[in-house]
This record gives sequence, C-alpha cells and structure tokens, in this order.
Amino acid sequence: MTPLSRTRVKICGLTRPADVLAVVQAGADAVGLVFYPASRRCVTLEQAAALRAQVPAFVSVVALFVNPQPDDVRQVLDAVRPDLLQFHGEESADFCGQFGAPYLKAFRVGAPGLDSAAGLAAACAGYSRASGWLFDSYSPAYGGSGCRFDTDLLTQLPRDAHAPALVLSGGLTAAGVGVDIADQRPFAVDVSSGVESAPGIKDPAKIQAFMQAVQAADRLRCGLN
Repeated sequence: MTPLSRTRVKICGLTRPADVLAVVQAGADAVGLVFYPASRRCVTLEQAAALRAQVPAFVSVVALFVNPQPDDVRQVLDAVRPDLLQFHGEESADFCGQFGAPYLKAFRVGAPGLDSAAGLAAACAGYSRASGWLFDSYSPAYGGSGCRFDTDLLTQLPRDAHAPALVLSGGLTAAGVGVDIADQRPFAVDVSSGVESAPGIKDPAKIQAFMQAVQAADRLRCGLN
C-alpha cells in the first residue's frame, strides 16, 4: 500500500451543537453519532437530525449501532442521512450489508474468539466488504470505555491495498496517539472519551490537542520533521 500522507480522524459520541462546531473547526474528518440506548452518548433521531444539519460538506457523519433492529437503522438512514454506518456489536456481515450503505465493522479486541491474533484475523475476514475494520477494546459498554487493548493482536491482519481500511480506537488520547500511529500506521483513528470532560461532553482544548498530536505524528511518518 502506498504510504498515506495523513491519518484520518473520527470523533465519536457527539451530543451537542457546540461539540460539532469544535470538531469541525479542529479539522476532523468525521463525526460519530451514537444510536445505542445503553450509551450515555446516545442521541434521539431529533437530536441527531439537528446535529447533522450543523455538519458542513466534506465532513462525514457516521451512525453507530450496537445489535440494532433493521427498522432502527432504516429510521436513522431516513431521518439523519449518515454517510457511513458503524456496527459495534455482534452483527453478521449479511446484516451489515443489507442497507445499501457503506459500513464500518467494529471488533472488540480481547473478547472471546477475538483474544488471539489468528482469531481476530479470521473474524475480520468475514467482513471483507466493509469499508473499514475498527478495532476497539473489549468492555461490557461496547466502546467509549477509555480502555486500551493489546495491539499485538493486530499482527495477522491483511494490510494490503485490497483490505478494508484499518481504524484504530480504544483509549486513544493526545498523549499516546502519536505512538499508536507510528506503531500501527492506521488509515484512521477514532476517539471519544479521550477528548471529553464528561461522557458525551467534548472538550475543545482536548480536541485541538488530539488533532495536533495526530498531525505531528503524520509529519514524522512522512519525514517532514
């Protein structure tokens, strides 16, 4: 694969218009809206539609689900018009692909069956039509825990040009994301709790610091420092 000039950034779990503005002004590539009722970052259809209206062109909107009913996904597609779906539970490849929309499949690294490099690679192979594979830490809360995972479990994943994009998540912060980018060379990184002052409340200063850390890592990766 040709080396990327920069790492894309998704900031997930937005709940307020002010946070959308902060994320966009900081230069993030995508915003994530959570439609998992058990999450403290969950938004209603009405909230999501209002937030979506604040997102300008060329910034993607990602709708995150955990083991949803098909009608729930279709309602979000109709009301919010996300650019990308993200499935963070145990959804099958057939389930994820039935909506005619590009999707990310998340894998909770360290979960039963996903606790070895071979097991994780085998699970990912079943989602070869995904637009990206997102790797998060295993927790009962299905993301947003702020916990990290053992990145050695990613060693058997295909990383060629035909593989889905690798998206790194799970406990990312401004202090450590540069090392993660240098070690894993992901297509994108996905952060939520690492840029918050409280669950669902984003901190503009932390967002700026995270973006600056990603940009600094990219300059090093491209030999520009």
